[in-house]
Amino acid sequence: MNTELATLGGGCFWCLEAAFVQLAGVESVVSGYAGGGMPDPDYRSVCDGDTGHAEVVEVRFNPEVIDYGTLLKAFFAIHDPTTPNRQGNDVGSQYRSVIFTHGDQQEKVARELIAELAAAKIWPAPIVTAVSPAPTFWPAEDYHQNYYANNPQQGYCQAVVAPKAAKLRKVFAGRLKT
Repeated sequence: MNTELATLGGGCFWCLEAAFVQLAGVESVVSGYAGGGMPDPDYRSVCDGDTGHAEVVEVRFNPEVIDYGTLLKAFFAIHDPTTPNRQGNDVGSQYRSVIFTHGDQQEKVARELIAELAAAKIWPAPIVTAVSPAPTFWPAEDYHQNYYANNPQQGYCQAVVAPKAAKLRKVFAGRLKT
């Protein structure tokens, strides 16, 4: 099977992972860090803001089932791309909106979609999502993987993650795994 990677940051990686795992064609989602200067960062260092990394997910997907553009549409549906270094109450550069591209075609698709969304004026403020080539991806610690699935009753999961996962199910109902 032919697969591709998408590396996306839109706030807390738990939210992104919980949403993307629901989509048909998504083979795996790994929470991690990208875009900073420290090799092999850990959660505490990233949260302290000292490393420059963003919380991201690395999505492995089958482009014959779900294309990159559709993944990006889901990405924009589940986070606010207009708030620099912030998603809701999560504040810091690790929560920035960023698309790390794997090749020229992904960059083209990302930039075209951002232009299309900006022209549609879906949000009351400009889109600040950065687009840049994918740097080294560092998987997060094991306890961050499948966090929502493993901790659905945790307060943050109920208040923040669950609504984003539910929004994806509603907006992309025809694209969900069966």
